[in-house]
Amino acid sequence: MTDTSSTGFSRRGLLRAFAATTLVAAPSYANAAGFLRGAGDIRRISMYSGRTGESIDTIYWIEGEYIQEALKEITYFMRDWRNSKMIGMDPRTVDIMAASKSLMDTDEPYMLLSGYRSPETNNMLRSRSSGVAKNSLHMKGEAADLRLKSRSVAQMAGAAKTCNAGGVGTYRGSNFVHMDCGPIRTWNG
Repeated sequence: MTDTSSTGFSRRGLLRAFAATTLVAAPSYANAAGFLRGAGDIRRISMYSGRTGESIDTIYWIEGEYIQEALKEITYFMRDWRNSKMIGMDPRTVDIMAASKSLMDTDEPYMLLSGYRSPETNNMLRSRSSGVAKNSLHMKGEAADLRLKSRSVAQMAGAAKTCNAGGVGTYRGSNFVHMDCGPIRTWNG
């Protein structure tokens, strides 16, 4: 329940405003493990989609709590762009993405190639490529395929592997890295 005063400010709104002004002063983390355990007071993700032309830059975690409105925005942003179907994105995947980005020390937003994939889209992609898993974690909202212009695929994969928190697929030929919150494993595509 959000408490608002006669000024129209909510506690969550004030926290967001505070977080936005103090983000620059937030400490950089020496490794992602502490970040994923909740050592971070603020978690932020920024991405853009060349498919839809949309971008997102949001703080989704403050002082030990996920911000549900921000997670809804992330879910919408990471929808299946081919048919606009959505499923709630697992915040653990977003945490891995944010921690990896923090380790790479870049302000560049991720380019999202694929977030959620509907079963129809996954089946269509499987018919075109042997590299698409039948039971892909994309269909559960637990995976993302990402690219950065300022970092190599090897650098991105290295940062994601350092998180030791899910699957990391390295696709050098297609210039992207797959990150998910499933079992810890690595592969080359």
